[in-house]
Amino acid sequence: MLRTGLRAFAPVVALSTLVVLGGCSSPAGEEATTDERAPLATVDTMFGEIEVPAPEGGLRVVALGWSDAEMALALGVTPIAVFDWQSFGAENKGVGPWATDLFGDETPEILERADESLNYEQLEVLDPDLILNTRSGNDEQEFERLNEIAPTVYAPEGTAPFATSWDVQMATVAEALGQGDEGAELIEATEAAIATAAEEHPEFEGLTTAAGTKFADAYGAYLPGDGRFDILADLGFVNNPAITELEPSGFYAAVSAEQVSVLDADVPVIYPIGFTLDETQSDPLLASLSAVQDGRAVFLDPDADLSGAYAAASTLSIEVVLEELVPMLADAAAKVAP
Repeated sequence: MLRTGLRAFAPVVALSTLVVLGGCSSPAGEEATTDERAPLATVDTMFGEIEVPAPEGGLRVVALGWSDAEMALALGVTPIAVFDWQSFGAENKGVGPWATDLFGDETPEILERADESLNYEQLEVLDPDLILNTRSGNDEQEFERLNEIAPTVYAPEGTAPFATSWDVQMATVAEALGQGDEGAELIEATEAAIATAAEEHPEFEGLTTAAGTKFADAYGAYLPGDGRFDILADLGFVNNPAITELEPSGFYAAVSAEQVSVLDADVPVIYPIGFTLDETQSDPLLASLSAVQDGRAVFLDPDADLSGAYAAASTLSIEVVLEELVPMLADAAAKVAP
C-alpha cells in the first residue's frame, strides 16, 4: 500500500542519521566545546540565521511546532519531547497513530502549556540541542526565550502563523537536522504520491471545494498555506470563489452564520472541532447547503484517524489522507452534475 511505500524511507533515513551523528563525536581524549564544534546546520528563519552545533552524542530534539515531531520521525530522529497539539495522547506518544511506531522503544516527554505559556523551566531541564517550532504562532518573545535554552528553528521569513506548508516544513526540519538531501527525497516521494492520486482522478480537476470547519458557535474555511486546503488543491480542486472574498486571518477565514453558504462548493470537506460527526451533519445551517442535500459534502469523523491525519499535514499523515480521503472525494465528485 502507499503508506508502506513512503514509510520505507524511514529506515534509510535513520541509517543516514546515525552516520551524521556518529561522525560528530570528538577524537579520543579530546573534548570539544560547543564553540569549537563544527555546525550541524545553519538555517535561515524568520528570526534570522540559526546555527545548530553538531552534538557530541545523540541529537536531543524538542519538537514544539505542529507536526514537527512527525517530520523529525520521518527523517529517523526521535524527539525527546513533543508538544501534543492534536491531543493524540501519551498512548500515541504525542503524534498520530500512523507515526507512533517510529519512536521504537523511546518515549518522549509530552509537553503542555500552563496558562497559555510554555513551561520554560521544563524545557531547560530537558537540555535539548535543538528546538523545532516551524509551524507555530511565530511569537518573537517566545522565540527569544526558547533560543536562550537551545538553538530554535522557526519557519522561513514571510510565513504566516500556523501556515507553514508541509513541504516547507519538511525542508526546514530536514535542514535543521543536517539532512537536507533526505528531506528533499521525502518531499519528492510525497509529491509523487499526491500527483499519482490526482492523475487517477481527473474528475477532481477544476471542481470547487471548501475546506470548512465547525467549532464552538462559529464556522471557518481553511486557506492556502494550511494543509487541509492545500491537499485538496494539489488533487485538482479549486477554492470556492466566495471564500477568496472573505477576510483572511492567517491560515483560515472566519465564516459567520450568515455566510455559511460560502461552504456550498461542488465538493466541500467539513472538519468538525469539538463536535461529533452526528452533531456536525445535523447542524441546520450546514444541512441547508445544496452540497449536503445532494450528498456531495464530505464530513470527517473527528474520532477517526483520517481527521487527525488531515489536520496534521505531515509527510507521514498525507499517506493516510491519500488512502482514505481520496475515495470519499471520488464518491462525492461522482454526484456533481455535469
